[in-house]
Amino acid sequence: MKKTISICMALLAAGALTACGGKDTMTDSPLLEKEAEKETQITLWTFPVGNWGNLTTVSSLITSFHREHPEIHVNVECLNYDNGDEMIREAIANGNGPDLVFEGPERLVADWGDQGLMADLSDLWALDTASGIYDNIRKACQHSNGSYYEFPVCMTAHCMAINYDMFQEAGALAYIDEENHTWTTEDFITAVQTLRAYGQEHVGVIYCKNQSGDQGTRALVNNLYGGTFTDEAHSAYTIDSEENIQALKLLQDLEGIEFKSDMTPSDEIASFCRGDLAMAFCWNASIEITQIINNSELNFEIFPMTFPVSQGTPKLQGGIWGFGVFDYGDEKRVQAAKTFIRFMTENDTNYKRAVLTSSFWPVRDMSEIYENDMLMTEYSLFMQYMGDYYQITPGWASARRGWWQMLQKIGNGTDITSAVEEFSQQVNGNMSLD
Repeated sequence: MKKTISICMALLAAGALTACGGKDTMTDSPLLEKEAEKETQITLWTFPVGNWGNLTTVSSLITSFHREHPEIHVNVECLNYDNGDEMIREAIANGNGPDLVFEGPERLVADWGDQGLMADLSDLWALDTASGIYDNIRKACQHSNGSYYEFPVCMTAHCMAINYDMFQEAGALAYIDEENHTWTTEDFITAVQTLRAYGQEHVGVIYCKNQSGDQGTRALVNNLYGGTFTDEAHSAYTIDSEENIQALKLLQDLEGIEFKSDMTPSDEIASFCRGDLAMAFCWNASIEITQIINNSELNFEIFPMTFPVSQGTPKLQGGIWGFGVFDYGDEKRVQAAKTFIRFMTENDTNYKRAVLTSSFWPVRDMSEIYENDMLMTEYSLFMQYMGDYYQITPGWASARRGWWQMLQKIGNGTDITSAVEEFSQQVNGNMSLD
């Protein structure tokens, strides 16, 4: 059955047709520039979280803020995941970094928070509206020093996807549980073999050109035989477990699955949507919405799936996104940034709009936000499988870098046990991976 997207969601995603990447200064005339001198000027940089990465859509949200708070002017720049981190590093080093960033705890808390660059948002967490935020989200936004470096907006559970039409033609649908969108490791192996026999040479790809989309490859490896990426206390990395080594060896040996050191997740998604691959490991609801509306090459039914497990239930990598505030010692700018966060999150109407822009789910109870939306109703099933949010483990930035570098080595023929042990020694010993 073909899925439908609500009119509201379609209008949001349609904005993605507009290019994003420049600053929206909104001070094009001398009169406006003179007026701007009386304002507190702050900048918001957003990563492409749904349409939070689209300049036209975000500018519309900011226009609403300007109407209510003319004393504050927000300039916007949209980033991408290929070079966004480097752009922020360079901007901070040059003294012109952003005031606000829309991203997740792995950057705002575990990276920039660790570096002492972020303002404490504990006063926002003391407000009544924050009391409804789910406990696991709250924990992920708090640094080990007690400070809150993120105020969250939305969340999701990342998953994978298959080409339903191809699976059906190859006779591989027998190896998935369509009702629950789950499958076992054994069935995953058999499905890949069945697709190969059908004539599909390239079934799936372990992309590892950079750290972008690494939540997919981590979840695949961890789920196959019940491994984890860190311990429960988030004090050490556990990729060197027998379960993870077994999973990596399976992926290395399984014909139809390839390690590609020159492929990004964007490349994988594009290949999947062209029908060149039978499955994608980097997937979520927002990606499907964007592809359905904007990709003219897409001509098959996408079927989202959990990652295969040898036993028990899958544990999907969760995503949390919200606002963090950089602290440059200018209290006026910090307070202006906090005013913007309160505008977007306190009022239910504004908050719902902010969540819908992401194409994800609210971090507090807001029933029927996607009422009558078949696609989002389907993806809501995956929220029950959200696993541990371990991306706030110390040394996370180095671990992410080390992960894709390790996958590259495995793809190039390095012994898996040796590559895994090297990764573990580096990240657990706080050694640099540069």
